[in-house]
Amino acid sequence: MSDSVYAEARQRAFQGMEVAEYARLVPDRIAVLSPAGQLNYSELNAQANQVAHFLRAQGVAEGDKVALLCSNRLEFVVVRFATYRMGAVLTPVNWHLTGEEIAYIVDDCDAKVLFADIRVAESAVWAANNCSKLKTKVAIGGNLDDFLEWSGVLASYPSEDIENPSLGGMMLYTSGTTGRPKGVERKQPDARLVADMIAATINAFQFNPSSGTDLALTSGPLYHTGPFNLTMTFPIIAGIGTVLMDKWEPELTLQLIQKHQITHCFFVPTMFHRLLQLPESVREGYNISSLKFVLHSAAPCPVDIKQKMIDWWGPVIWEMMATTEGPGTLVSPQEWLAKPGTVGRPQPGQVKVLNDDGRELAPGEPGTLYWINPPNSRFAYYKDADKTAANTRDGYFTAGDIGYLDEDGYLFLTGRSADLIIAGGVNIYPQEIDDLILQHPAVADVACVGIPNSEWGEEIKAVVELHSGYPKNTSTAEAILQFAHQRLAKQKWPRSIDFVSVLPRTETGKVLRRQVRDRYWNQD
Repeated sequence: MSDSVYAEARQRAFQGMEVAEYARLVPDRIAVLSPAGQLNYSELNAQANQVAHFLRAQGVAEGDKVALLCSNRLEFVVVRFATYRMGAVLTPVNWHLTGEEIAYIVDDCDAKVLFADIRVAESAVWAANNCSKLKTKVAIGGNLDDFLEWSGVLASYPSEDIENPSLGGMMLYTSGTTGRPKGVERKQPDARLVADMIAATINAFQFNPSSGTDLALTSGPLYHTGPFNLTMTFPIIAGIGTVLMDKWEPELTLQLIQKHQITHCFFVPTMFHRLLQLPESVREGYNISSLKFVLHSAAPCPVDIKQKMIDWWGPVIWEMMATTEGPGTLVSPQEWLAKPGTVGRPQPGQVKVLNDDGRELAPGEPGTLYWINPPNSRFAYYKDADKTAANTRDGYFTAGDIGYLDEDGYLFLTGRSADLIIAGGVNIYPQEIDDLILQHPAVADVACVGIPNSEWGEEIKAVVELHSGYPKNTSTAEAILQFAHQRLAKQKWPRSIDFVSVLPRTETGKVLRRQVRDRYWNQD
């Protein structure tokens, strides 16, 4: 596909119709491939039109919300591009949640229609029965009581392009690591500006639709902003397509990279950690030379873990620091190698580092990160003006991340304000301690939290997952504590260790530190 063909497709971006243009120009090119089958651009466009016609028939208009509770299936992608071309706002819902949690999000976002995967039938039905605003329910993958069935929806509506298309949006919910999930509502900017932003992103991520060989791998759940945008939406509208993983497994990842000659991937640091745990013979048994752009995000990555990945995969590993709420930074492997640990260099004025009084801090001083909240795409927490106001200051917003800028303007993260431990009046951010303890050979994962101390207010406890073969005993705990005490300032020393089989995490790899901490504070 020539650059001019891609330029033609870009013109349809103003209406959310890039897929329709690719269906006309390269109809047989694979748009999405999954364990259950595949769709080329012609098929994806036809099904997206059928669903869009259906939604309009249900009374869904521009700006109306559609909820999608679905695993990494072809149907997820179809619904995404149906709403994208008809001006609707899509809210993907984490399908690992309970029925009550799902109902909260579906009701809170004011969804008129719910698409639900029968893989989570019990939770889906419970949620649907407890949502007062839903008008229509559609089951994906089979039948559910009082739900329409997906194949019947497709069969009942035409596959021709819809009339009067308009660019749709999305309203993602935060992961809820510090409380109930909040919808992030973003003002829909001018469609031409959106097209320019997408084009800039495609260029930054080095998608090459003209090659005919670029292909992305979607390794994480599509309800998360990273996979949703970076390895599904953007590759497909760039004309290169994506491969969906139903469940992430480290060796399967290597198999798929080799089999499909994957060029683009998205990972979280936990995935890197598990990939590195594979036996060396397994790691060396796969050809991964096709990779040219590997992106990681969603949680801080320990320096030694990332260095080992670069040593293995080469200088193709980029890092994005971003939030559901808005902008962030992108750092190349070359920049990172020059400044290990950085998450990138923001544009001038893009981020401020402030103390609790709102004073801007000097280079090297950690504080709360406040990001510019651009007027043309300003965000607000849906139905929560108080939280929006609490997280914004003079045109800037914060997601609670703590970090600092160095003398050269490079950003480094040190933790989150919600994770703060205050021991004897000293502010301690546990991420640094986690990263250090992870270097101990016995430690598979760790979360450090503050626990009650009658003298100091809080003291640091390390909650540790061990690699297999290491006993959960006093000797192991003492060895890990000694390792930490030799390498950390005394005020950052963990005073005790508890062992657990598995740390609670979100599906994107973030430790649910609040859950770890709560067990020590809520003991009444």
